[in-house]
Amino acid sequence: MSTPSASPLASLVAPHGALRVAINLGNPVLAGLDAAGEPSGISADLSRLLAAQLGVGIEWRIFKKADESVQCVRADEADIGFFAIDPVRGEGLHFSPPYVQIEGAYMVRSDSPLQSNDEVDQASHRVTVGAGSAYDLFLTRHLKHATIVRAPSSPAVVDMFMAQQLEVAAGVKQQLQADAQRLPGVRLLPGRFMVIHQAMGMPAQRCTQAREHLNAFVEDAKRSGWVAEAFVRHAIQGAAVAPPGYPAHD
Repeated sequence: MSTPSASPLASLVAPHGALRVAINLGNPVLAGLDAAGEPSGISADLSRLLAAQLGVGIEWRIFKKADESVQCVRADEADIGFFAIDPVRGEGLHFSPPYVQIEGAYMVRSDSPLQSNDEVDQASHRVTVGAGSAYDLFLTRHLKHATIVRAPSSPAVVDMFMAQQLEVAAGVKQQLQADAQRLPGVRLLPGRFMVIHQAMGMPAQRCTQAREHLNAFVEDAKRSGWVAEAFVRHAIQGAAVAPPGYPAHD
């Protein structure tokens, strides 16, 4: 619950007394659970920093899929969440400027004839992706010939790719790299097929002052070096701190 030292903005950003945070575990670059089962990673750290500045406690809402987290915040069952900026998700949400840029990549089998990203979109190819993920939304718009096969969640993508003998897996580059190290006979295609801009979000119905505060909070976290320090603290590789000045989205 809120404390006597709560900021005047606390009632606008966290009107229920505590900062209700939706955490999506589907992107291991940003979030996970520690040995005690508590949220960890840069998303959790940003949540704790914002709550401390507001002078309130935290209530976690933990999900395994991005779209579940989106629905939670959109329904005002959480005050903030962490999302890839995407026009399909924009309805009912306010996105802050991004704090992290993450690459999306393709995985194929070692003996696949595919050598580049632009060869993937063929009618004979099945591309598996986490249902409702940023990659799913992006590829649904951009793939014109390949068939999209949706895994139950992003962490299940490679297992489905292997089990069903699919031609391509799509997801977070770092996660696919980790999977390639544990699984024989697979490789990543060079480069990336998209860049994901990861942002904080809140229900769109929050007042202008609350939205502007979230925007300023994210920009300050980047400008001060806090986000870069979190990269080091959590050994995040392959992602980049988003540049300043990227616009927020409603």
